[in-house]
Parts: sequence; structure tokens; C-alpha cells
Amino acid sequence: MVTFLSGGTGTPKLLDGAGASFSPEEITVVANTGDDIELGGLFVSPDVDTLLFQGGGVLDRERWWGIRGDTHRTHSALTDIAKAAGLPDGPQYLEAEKQTDGRPLARWRRFSGVAEFMTIGDRDRAVHLTRTSLLDQGHTLTEVTKTLADGFGLAIDVLPMSDDPVASLIHTDEGLMHFQEYWVANRGEPTVSNVEFRGSSSAEPAPGVLEALDDVVVIGPSNPVTSIGPMLALPGVAKALMQTPVVAVSPFLGDTAFSGPAGDLMRAVGATPSTAGLATAYPFADAFVIDSDDDTEFDRPTIQTDITIDSPKDAGRVISAISEALALVA
Repeated sequence: MVTFLSGGTGTPKLLDGAGASFSPEEITVVANTGDDIELGGLFVSPDVDTLLFQGGGVLDRERWWGIRGDTHRTHSALTDIAKAAGLPDGPQYLEAEKQTDGRPLARWRRFSGVAEFMTIGDRDRAVHLTRTSLLDQGHTLTEVTKTLADGFGLAIDVLPMSDDPVASLIHTDEGLMHFQEYWVANRGEPTVSNVEFRGSSSAEPAPGVLEALDDVVVIGPSNPVTSIGPMLALPGVAKALMQTPVVAVSPFLGDTAFSGPAGDLMRAVGATPSTAGLATAYPFADAFVIDSDDDTEFDRPTIQTDITIDSPKDAGRVISAISEALALVA
């Protein structure tokens, strides 16, 4: 049995090759929910959705989010209506007292749907409508994720990291922003001074998460701060990882991140923005998988291979390296 910690696109790309060493019934994936937001009344869980769409065979693999071939008529109409009515565009938080009204949410992840700042396809929106409605009926996020996973025909188990609200907030020179506002609306351009996982201290791991961490754990090449960090901030998770074999795949080639804002965010939290910084980000890791051209040295077993993942074949190569590392520490 193996558990993958997943956020963003790095670990989902890795999962394309998981069949090289693991059968689907052996795999559990714990997904980051620190990126979740409520947009226009709809509960959006981007990192969970990437796994659902990937497992269901409908993921837009050009962008690694959304549904392949989706239309965007509702999104376009919202933009047109706002423009015609003279309404403001861009991210607009609902006022502070509404952040925690109704369905419990960590402050600062509830946005107006006026001229929505994230592009959501029409079929994609149907998933969010279904999720929101089931949550409003009293189901937990874990239960809803299982229902949707069954609907998409997933062969692996996918767990949200928590049923409780956690918000990844980015402190920048332009003010406090939710991660989605920082990365999607502002393209990661503001200077980051700190990262906060609001709500994590009072949240609990979702049912099954700590049990899944009893198995060997793989941390894919996801952003260590905002993709994996929210999970590590949950009570009990870091302790559980100290007690089980963990292999981490670098999201860097030396001091260059493969994608996303990992370097800026690592720097903001005081970690070296490079492969070497993984020793600080993942002190519980028993082994690392790094690129063949990376000269970083660790005091733990290290397997080198080409860790660029552009195809399932590439992913299978990295999975084989992970299996080699696990054989050394499990």
C-alpha cells in the first residue's frame, strides 16, 4: 500500500506512471484543500478536481486543470454582464462578516462571483454545483469527494486532507491574498513576505488520512509550501510522517523550480528555494528522488533520474526511481 500527498500539478503528473509499480487498489491519494475557495456561492476544490478529472479521463492535459473541450459560456456571460452593468472586475472578497456565515469557512476564501476571476468551464461548474449542494445537504467533504470519485469511475482512493476549512493565505507587498488570488488573478507577481495556513490549527485530518499515513508515503514534485504545506500544518500529520517511510520527489532542478511559484514561496517561509531546501521542508523524509543533473547532496538515500514529466512514460520512470528509494527505507 502507498499513499501519495498531492497538490497542484506535480503529483497528478507523477500518478500517470503509478501503474509501473503499484496497482490502483494499493494507492491512496491525500489531496490539498488549502487552495479551496467559494466563488459565487460554489465550493471549488481545485486540487481534488484535478485528480477527479484525471482519473475520469476528462482532464484538460494542456492546462492540467478543468475538463478537456469544456465550454465557458457562463463565465463569459458573467464578465459581459458585469461590464455592461458597470460592476467591478477582479477578485472581490465578500465582506468580513460573511466569510464565516452559513457553511463554515476559514476567513478569506469567500469571493463574489461578479466577473469571476477564475475561468470555470460549464461542465466543470456542474461538478462545483453538485459538490456545493451535497455539502449543503449535510454531507462532509470526504463523503462528497467519494461520491464524485465514484461518479468519475476512479480506480484509486482520493481523500481530501480535511473536512474542516483551511485557507492558504499569501502575505504580499500588495496586501493579504488567498493563494488563488495571488497565483491566478495576479499571476504570482506580488512580492511574498509570508505564507499562512489559516484554520489549520483547529482543523482535523479527514477520516482515513492518518490511517493512510501508516503506509509508505510518496510526496510528489508538488509545491512544498502551498501544495504540501497545508497538510503538514494539520495536527498529527507531521508526527505521522516521522513514523513511516517517506520518499520525496524534488520539484526543483537545482535552484530552478519546474513550474509555479515554489521558489518565491520557499524563500518567503525561510527555506532555501532549491532542491537543498527540501531537507528543511521535509525533515521527516527518509529518501529523496532528484534529477540526474542535480548535484545536491543529502544525508539520506538519494536516487537520481531524469525527473522531467511530460508523458506517462516519463512518470513511469520517476515512479521506478521512487520504488528503488522505497526499497532502501521501507
